[in-house]
Amino acid sequence: MPTTPSARVDSAIGRPTRRRVLGSAAGLGALALLGTPAGRAAEPVTRPGAAVTKGWLELWQKSILASARKRYCDTETGEELGWFLSPFLNGFYHGYRATGDAKWADLLMDWAESWVKRGVKEPDGFVGWPKADGASTNVVPGLFTDNMLGEAMAFHPVVLMADVVGKTPALQGRHGAAAARYLQLAEETFAKWDARGCWRATDAGGVWVVPPFGIDQAAGRFTAGYDSRKTDGFSHPANKQNHIARWLLAMGDVTGKPVYHERARLWFQTMKSRMRLRDGKYLVWNYWDPAGPWDYKANRQPKHWVGVHPNGGYYGIDAEGIAAAHEHGLVFDKADLARLIATNRDFMWDQKVEGATFRRIDGGQPEGQWKGSPGVLWAALVPHDATLRRIFEANHKPDGWGGIASTPWYLATVGRG
Repeated sequence: MPTTPSARVDSAIGRPTRRRVLGSAAGLGALALLGTPAGRAAEPVTRPGAAVTKGWLELWQKSILASARKRYCDTETGEELGWFLSPFLNGFYHGYRATGDAKWADLLMDWAESWVKRGVKEPDGFVGWPKADGASTNVVPGLFTDNMLGEAMAFHPVVLMADVVGKTPALQGRHGAAAARYLQLAEETFAKWDARGCWRATDAGGVWVVPPFGIDQAAGRFTAGYDSRKTDGFSHPANKQNHIARWLLAMGDVTGKPVYHERARLWFQTMKSRMRLRDGKYLVWNYWDPAGPWDYKANRQPKHWVGVHPNGGYYGIDAEGIAAAHEHGLVFDKADLARLIATNRDFMWDQKVEGATFRRIDGGQPEGQWKGSPGVLWAALVPHDATLRRIFEANHKPDGWGGIASTPWYLATVGRG
């Protein structure tokens, strides 16, 4: 079941910096609750009028094709597979869903092949796309390694397109063999991170961790941390857990294998257990929480600070995961979704449709490099609430960086009038 793409920024076309990608004020995000839903009930969503979305496809097509000349599929590795490659893969996938035009499927398969063929066999026999400092966290620094998040984000739309190809005779002839190969590689990638001890069961459910080892390129083997891979490491923050979980939902949908949905369910249980009720009706949660002994230093201090992150975009990603879980009937129910909508619409939003802004999920002051995006519209909720839909339509930039994936997603999911 397709859900919101992870496009992060409405900005000038060109290569975004990772800071801009992660700090989008046009982002998307979250939840868990007690009692009955807060705030007013979610408004029924109608299809957008043709006048509102007129020209969106044309602007989007020019934008994505111009940006695609950068061909991140030819160069990116590690976590950047997620932040720079996946927006285009999502755009191509949802472009096909919105238009039925096979050129978008062709583009996705071309980009997927360029990325996949650059994979290298690592010391345990699995394929990866490693880079220097590939763990992408200062808690596990300096390792030459591949990155689970980047691979999950990139495989997500590829897996969904593989399913489309397999069910569409017009695409099966020219893409069927490649689609089957990509799906097999996605399953092997799950097996890789599982075999490396990156899944940990917890009292609440389970989490994925960044492994404490990399590749010793000179020796052709893993570094010393490999021996403690099942007990050491660092739990991914919530936004990364949710990206991974959404990939696993897609994997379960397409393969029919229960293990993928079960792992996603266990993470969603963990996330829900961490959410707190504010003022009896709104929700708040931390960017990161320790999940087990591996998340503590020898002095029993957490390896990372605990609290609400000033980057509102992270919570938009969380909302994507929660909305996807709800749509799959996992963990989060209608009452949860209503509470999530109330948080974004009734607490965070400034009540202005044109030029809408959002405050932090905890009501705190904007900070540092994220002063311009303390909170964002949680676009994953747009299909479920008419007010959030109106905000989306009034502020959406179909030819911005964020529009690369979100424009066709919106048209395919909510409708074209």
